[in-house]
Amino acid sequence: MTTQTSFSPKPPAVLVLEDGTRFRGDAYGATGSTLGEVVFATGMTGYQETLTDPSYAGQIVMMTAPHIGNTGVNSTDEESSRIWVSGFVVRDPSRVVSNFRAEDSLDSELVADDIVGISGIDTRAVTRRIRAGGAMRAGIFSGDTLTLTDSEQLDMVRGSAEMSGLNLSARVSTREHYTLPAAGERIGAVAVLDLGVKKSTLNYLAERGFEVHVLPQDISADEVLALAPEALFYSNGPGDPGASDRHVDMLRSVLNEGIPYFGICFGNQLLGRALGFGTYKLPFGHRGINQPVLDKGTGRVEITSHNHGFAVDAPIEGISDSAEGYGRVEVSHYGLNDNVVEGLNCLDIPAFSVQYHPESAAGPHDAMYLFDRFRDMVIAQSDHTDTTNNAGENN
Repeated sequence: MTTQTSFSPKPPAVLVLEDGTRFRGDAYGATGSTLGEVVFATGMTGYQETLTDPSYAGQIVMMTAPHIGNTGVNSTDEESSRIWVSGFVVRDPSRVVSNFRAEDSLDSELVADDIVGISGIDTRAVTRRIRAGGAMRAGIFSGDTLTLTDSEQLDMVRGSAEMSGLNLSARVSTREHYTLPAAGERIGAVAVLDLGVKKSTLNYLAERGFEVHVLPQDISADEVLALAPEALFYSNGPGDPGASDRHVDMLRSVLNEGIPYFGICFGNQLLGRALGFGTYKLPFGHRGINQPVLDKGTGRVEITSHNHGFAVDAPIEGISDSAEGYGRVEVSHYGLNDNVVEGLNCLDIPAFSVQYHPESAAGPHDAMYLFDRFRDMVIAQSDHTDTTNNAGENN
C-alpha cells in the first residue's frame, strides 16, 4: 500500500511541560487537549506496538526517532484493541504511507482513537529537558484549547495526576476471564493476571504448550487457586507498583502454594515487593528497543525492549534473603546503562522475573528464551510434584 497523506497546513498546537517550558508545533492526530506524564521512547521502529502497549496508559509518549509513520498501521501489529497513550509527540510525521502490510495511516488511526498529538517540534530539545529534569507532567493543547492563556494551560498540567502513587491496573485490564488454547502438546494451564498484557505475550505462552487463562486484575487469590493452574504469570502494566498492595498479597498467596511464577515488567516489580524489596521511580525510565542488559548467569549481553519508569531496589551483587520468608534471591539481570535491576531469580522457590519485555513487540529477539525457561521450570516442578506424591503413596 502506498498512499499520500494531506499536504494541507495543520492547525497549531503546543506542548507544555510541568516546569513551564513550551514547545510550539502542529496538531497531529486528534485536536483538543490531553494531559499525562511525558516520556521518550528510543525505538527507531515499532511505533504501532508502542502506541498499543497498555503499559503506556497515562503517558504522553515522544518518539526520539525523527521520522514516524512511513509504514502506516495494520491490525497484525496491534498489541491490544486500542491505542493507550495519552498523547503522541513526533518531529516529522511521514506524508507518505508506503508498506505492503499497511492498512491505514498512523494519523488516521490517532484520529480514530481520539489521541491528541503534536508534530514539528524539536524532540531532541524535549528529550534533553526530560533527561535533565526527569519525566514530568505535561499537556498538549490544540483546537479550542489553544485559546487558553499560558498560565491556564500550565495550571491544568500542574493540576493533573502524578504517576507516583497511581494505580492504573483497572483501566487496562480485561473485564472478563478468557482462555487461549495451547498450541501443540499441552503442558498445563497458566493463570495470567492481566495488568496490561500484550497480545504477543499470550501467543508465546500458548506456543509453549500452555492453556492460557487471562484473568481480570481484581480477581482474588482463592479464585486463582480454584483454577488449579500449573503456573502463574503477572504481565506488564502501567502505574506505580507501590500502589498495588492487593496484587502483591495475591502473589504471596500463590507462591505459598508452591506454584511456579514468571513475571515481566510490572510483574517483576510486584515479585520484588512480594519478596520484601522496595521499588522506586527512575528519573526518566527506560523506554525503547535497544537497551543493553547483562545476564549474570551466562555473561551474555542482551539487547532488549523496555518500558518502565519504576524499578526494584535490590543489591546487584551477591545473594539476598527474602524478608518475607521465600529463601534466597539473586538479581539475575541488570541494565548496563545505569545498573538498574532488570531481573530476579528465586533460588528456593520456583519463581523468576525480568523487568524488560521478552515478547519482542516491538524489539529484538534476544530474550525470547525466557519463555522456554518458564516452560522448563513448570515441567520440572510438575515432575517434582509427581515424584513427591508417588513417594508419599508408596509410604
